[in-house]
Amino acid sequence: MKARLLSTHLIPEQFQPDELRGGQAVVIDILRASSTIVTALFHGAATVIPCLTIEQARREQEQPGSGPVLLGGERGGLLIPGFDLGNSPRDYTEARVAGKTILFTTTNGTKALHRCAQAERVLVGCFLNLSGIVAELTGATGDVHLVCAGTDGQITLEDCLFAGTLAQRLIAGGQDWEINDGTRIGLALAEKWSTTPDTLHAGLLQSRGGRNLSRLGLASDVAECGCIDERNIVPSWKAKRNRIDLEPT
Repeated sequence: MKARLLSTHLIPEQFQPDELRGGQAVVIDILRASSTIVTALFHGAATVIPCLTIEQARREQEQPGSGPVLLGGERGGLLIPGFDLGNSPRDYTEARVAGKTILFTTTNGTKALHRCAQAERVLVGCFLNLSGIVAELTGATGDVHLVCAGTDGQITLEDCLFAGTLAQRLIAGGQDWEINDGTRIGLALAEKWSTTPDTLHAGLLQSRGGRNLSRLGLASDVAECGCIDERNIVPSWKAKRNRIDLEPT
């Protein structure tokens, strides 16, 4: 049987969108869009609509028949003026989001999602749902693309670290994988930082995203986003409908 390709793209600009055609993509924005989307759906949000701009989110809010809607997201790591929720998983409690549609826009994560539109399936991955993502990819066919969102076009440790941790789990499952250098970089980071919860937390704090959040007084979000398998659901983005929903179980 031919080996499946396991490619890690350290930033979305590293690939052309049509390279993902027919493959399985995992969008990774650990601090914090991926973690927030998983948390929102875990706590009962009806759906998450990823918007590229603040203006698009506001326009979507005005559409009739959308049911109860909340605006969520960030710019510069902070709550967007006039929005209901920021980009902290701690904002997305069951009491706030259950049954509601979330119109969601962030600096990097939502852009990374839209770049993956030609993949056969686009999953949202983070430490919170690590095992669920592993199970989905192990049971699927086709090449796998781990897409790190990065920050403003720059590579970030936190996303590459998760990609490496995910790659470790997939390779340990016994399938034959062909890996690229991006995956090798991720694996090296995972060997250093993903050995224990303490080392993982230390690695996330040292990352660009971790430092930015600490500077904004949001270091508790770093700890929240580094909890493995605490919300083990698998969201997938349906590009044609522009909806993020849970994969059927």
